[in-house]
Amino acid sequence: MAVAVYWAWPAKRRYVRANAARVLGVARDDRRVGPLARAVYRNQVRWVLELMRLSRLSHAARVAQIGDMAAEPFHAAWQESKGLIIVGAHLGNNEAAAAGLAGRGWPIHAVADDTAYEELFAHLDRERRGWGVGQIPWRNLREVFRVLHRHEIVGLLVDWGYRPDGIPVRFFGAWTRFPAGPAVLAAKTGATILPFWVIRTEGRHVTEVGAPITVTSMEPAELGRATQEIANVLEAGIRLAPEQWCVFKPIWPDDPGEIARLESLVEAPSGPPPLPEAATKPNRVPADETA
Repeated sequence: MAVAVYWAWPAKRRYVRANAARVLGVARDDRRVGPLARAVYRNQVRWVLELMRLSRLSHAARVAQIGDMAAEPFHAAWQESKGLIIVGAHLGNNEAAAAGLAGRGWPIHAVADDTAYEELFAHLDRERRGWGVGQIPWRNLREVFRVLHRHEIVGLLVDWGYRPDGIPVRFFGAWTRFPAGPAVLAAKTGATILPFWVIRTEGRHVTEVGAPITVTSMEPAELGRATQEIANVLEAGIRLAPEQWCVFKPIWPDDPGEIARLESLVEAPSGPPPLPEAATKPNRVPADETA
């Protein structure tokens, strides 16, 4: 079924192949691109099946999805923070990680997109709350700030496709943009960012975290530094299991004019330009359309 969808949806196939080629560091017509792109579709189906099974597991089995050793870095970072923003990508199975952490009694909340598929959002809300994971609509920024001020945990994913209003980062050897949301939230709340990734291996979910990131100001250079550190950690995880990076939107700009504009901005003597005004206002923080 996954391979059938791959062939039946040309636009998504083109995006996945472009992302796969960038990860492999080869041209889009390289013979290695197709097999990796089809593997991405198969792993997306695996994620759906695992999500369905996760609801049927006992509490102990859900906690065991992420072992104590893997969970400890999250716990340590949370205890030492004023609120924790865990930032990941659509890699492996983040739902297993969230259920495993929440099952230990930790107050974790997922920021999710409620604008595209309302019924799916409502279904995932019920499922996640059954695991102990809160769910926040991405436009409800007041609730995100409340959660962080209560010294709780907010989970964000940042690979929802290229957006020209993001922060420039170097990712797999090319310039793109990541959402400003995590860095801006950290700067405005004093929360700590913890980038992480989850991959599936030998029937288990292996989790790794990067170094905790603090953001000391709203200066563009400081926001850019933090966002680049996030990108570095996510790239390291994706390199380990590129077939598990299930993203169906373009991550790098495809338009030659946009590519040239982005490269001219980051190569300017003054560095990347200031963020749009919307990114500096608490009630307008780009919320990344995360899920």
